[in-house]
Amino acid sequence: MNLKNSILTAVATATLGLFLIGSGTYAYFSDTEETNNTFAAGLLDLEINKEKIINVEKMVPGDSVNGEFQLLNEGNVDIKNIKLISSYVVNDYGAPNNGDDLGKYIQVQFNHYGKAVFNEPKTLAELQQTPEEIVGEFPVGSSPKNFSVEIEFINNENNQNHFQKDTIELNWKFEAVQRDGKTIE
Repeated sequence: MNLKNSILTAVATATLGLFLIGSGTYAYFSDTEETNNTFAAGLLDLEINKEKIINVEKMVPGDSVNGEFQLLNEGNVDIKNIKLISSYVVNDYGAPNNGDDLGKYIQVQFNHYGKAVFNEPKTLAELQQTPEEIVGEFPVGSSPKNFSVEIEFINNENNQNHFQKDTIELNWKFEAVQRDGKTIE
């Protein structure tokens, strides 16, 4: 082999060797950091200070009765509003009511700090049809919301004998709705 070919072969071999060494072993700086994140759902917890607000016996048309209660935000989530969901069952004692509903003659008005919650008092029959908002925003850590409620047996000036000894089993549920979602920083 001539000298020129020997030099070219040596240069090619050296280049190939450097390429193999360089591509197999190279160095760079690196750093790694790690985080551990927790996501916890909030607690929406509406409390009421008593099991029975009003327990009445022997009402006659024209009678009214008052009761008081408090709602408390015991959770860690702000409440957007609280709705009253009302339902009842009439237990007919004697004469059939012939389709007449005692709930149409029991009128209710809620007061929140002395101000009427409804523009006009509502009957139990009306309240049963649609949930009603009784209070707006209720942030965590707020003072209890004080309510009074007045219930009146409406005297329609007609014969209401068919309601004698009837009873109403009234159920009120107070439903809290969470605040609107937001971007938390």
